Amino acid sequence: MKNLFTDIPEKVRLTGPLDLPAPLTEMELLAELKEQSEKNQVKENYLGAGSYNHFIPSAVKHIVGRSEFYTAYTPYQAEASQGTLQVIYEYQSLICALTGMDVANASMYDGATALAEAAFLACRATGRKEVIVSSAVHPEYRKVLKTYCTAADIAIKEVAYDGKTGLTANSLQLTANSSCFILQQPNFFGCVEEIKGLATKVHAAGALFIVSADPISLGLLKPPGEYGADVVVGEGQSLGNPRNFGGPGLGIFAVKQALIRQIPGRLVGKTLDIDGKVGYTLTLQAREQHIRRERAASNICSNEALCALAATVYLSLLGKKGLKKIAELCLDNTEKLKKKHGALFSAPTFKEFVTKDKIGLPLKEFYPELKDRYLACATELTKT
Repeated sequence: MKNLFTDIPEKVRLTGPLDLPAPLTEMELLAELKEQSEKNQVKENYLGAGSYNHFIPSAVKHIVGRSEFYTAYTPYQAEASQGTLQVIYEYQSLICALTGMDVANASMYDGATALAEAAFLACRATGRKEVIVSSAVHPEYRKVLKTYCTAADIAIKEVAYDGKTGLTANSLQLTANSSCFILQQPNFFGCVEEIKGLATKVHAAGALFIVSADPISLGLLKPPGEYGADVVVGEGQSLGNPRNFGGPGLGIFAVKQALIRQIPGRLVGKTLDIDGKVGYTLTLQAREQHIRRERAASNICSNEALCALAATVYLSLLGKKGLKKIAELCLDNTEKLKKKHGALFSAPTFKEFVTKDKIGLPLKEFYPELKDRYLACATELTKT
């Protein structure tokens, strides 16, 4: 047995029993844990920046915990997995209704990878090798985008934000090589971007308009499909999924019908069997496991089916009126917090704003010019 430890220096080896207290019974252990937990101090948390604290109805937790649903994977044997496939189909339908788009896929890893995959889609669809992105798009999303594009020799150009309004500056310049323009709505600072006429300008240059949207904001704001977006992406964590110290996320991805053959991941379709009964099946699986690698739309091989299930249940429970109410509560609490702490930018905001007070996320790491500013967040659960 000693031979197993020959590579471990003598001075760090355990030479006697660990100095541990005597064992406890289960009853005693639970009592001690309860006593320790009562020492915790819960303070108001103003952190957001892409991961948000929203109320999750109990029914969501109950349904996603059922054994027949408890998996992150899309089923491969569709004939044996009709319930799971139907859930994904319903998720796709809800995302289309929420974003105003024609087709949604069976989800991506998270909001960042969804955005990067959207940029790749634009490059494939247009045959161009340049991506234009607002600097008010989430900085970590832009880092993922840069990683994708660097490996594929795709150029990235950033459009600055206005230091007074917090909005993407009105200096968008697209060239004959620009595949797309990427905007976040509301942007990273929480500012609601001015989108009037933007899609027309992007399309006139032969490029695609990509919008990264907060799904909760769509309870109040116009869906991107109605103002000309070609691709809509976003982080679906806020739809019935807890923050879990940063993951997992849920990548929303929806497109107009013309781009259906370019969509990454896979789709679930609804059909009829030979007996005329409704059935669900995987379709348009444009990835390298199903078609030649050089023709694959993406090498993402899985999805976030469990998180998508939570989003499906959440949206089904809330409905249009419920989602609108949640968005209104977020807006009201944001305005109350802004009055208390003050906001740097003049543009209207939703759920987040930049302030000089030391609450929320320090911005100096992402925006050196905002080294003394913080991104504060308020949801329907924030006590203001």
